[in-house]
Amino acid sequence: MKRMLVGSRRRLALGVSIALVGAVAAVIAAGAAVGASSGAHAKKPVRVAYLSFAVANSYDAPMLAAARRVASAQGAKVTVFDAANDPKKQLDQLQTASTSKQYNAIIVQPIFGPQLLSTVRQTIKSGIKVVNMDQILGTNPDTAKPPVKGMAGNVVFVQTQIGRKQGRLVVAACKARHLSPCHVGYLYSVKVSSLDTAIRKGFNAVTAGHNVHVDAEGETFYNPANALKAAQTMLQAKPNLQVIVGADQGATGAQQALNGKKVTLIGYGGGAVGLKAVKSGQWFGTVMQRPATEGRLAMTCAVAAVRTGITRKCRAGIDVLKGMRNGGVVTKANATKFRAEWPG
Repeated sequence: MKRMLVGSRRRLALGVSIALVGAVAAVIAAGAAVGASSGAHAKKPVRVAYLSFAVANSYDAPMLAAARRVASAQGAKVTVFDAANDPKKQLDQLQTASTSKQYNAIIVQPIFGPQLLSTVRQTIKSGIKVVNMDQILGTNPDTAKPPVKGMAGNVVFVQTQIGRKQGRLVVAACKARHLSPCHVGYLYSVKVSSLDTAIRKGFNAVTAGHNVHVDAEGETFYNPANALKAAQTMLQAKPNLQVIVGADQGATGAQQALNGKKVTLIGYGGGAVGLKAVKSGQWFGTVMQRPATEGRLAMTCAVAAVRTGITRKCRAGIDVLKGMRNGGVVTKANATKFRAEWPG
């Protein structure tokens, strides 16, 4: 996952997901090609303000790198704004980019999306093309549809679906170990965030009625060292924990806390560390995320919107996990079929 706290152009997934992403990119690129053939559109300068949640983050790096490759190939100029995980700073940056008259497109990667909505609406009204990327911009974490009319793109993962997929992994792990009741430790990344709230909502919806009990909670801030401490605290307070679930960074830290204790680990993020752990059987599973795919498609949407107009695919919203093998849910049985888009 996110998140959070790069690579050459490469195949980003296998099977159905390649076809899906390829089809989306082909449709968008076709629009750009039409513009190129017309001459005037191809020469129109594209100046993009790229609002990153945190440039130093290992999840953000492949996203930005992929976006920059598209911009370079299309002759677009990109200016990066780094909010460094500060939502107030990001709002200020959005307002600055929107009113500076220096940009005709803005890509925003929200830290806290709802507070950006008003400025996004004003920005669109001013004629600037706005693409949202990665996090949900509005207040509905259950959909990839753009939350604001006139957006040039919404390239995201559906937040509650991450939680639902983790929930299914927990139910499967408990069943595989014949655990009923099944005692679970839950690691939030940032407990008060809208992302974690949405993930927990999906998790609860799926685990309800399966005799799964969350007996302990911790918080990691996407940091394995924090996760180690949180897991140690949970295991000391509740030594009967049988499963620990969190982001991949959380599972990484929790693994160090086990000291031979039989506890099943489940993550989300699908980074290189997580996929390796699932392949080896150290973790029961993880859920994929696709930051490089997001960066590539978001920039493609932005450039096309300026040069040839908003494409139908971008306008409808793109769920980057839709169509992936097994919905992007990784287990030891299928782990070799997935490829990481970030280190983890």
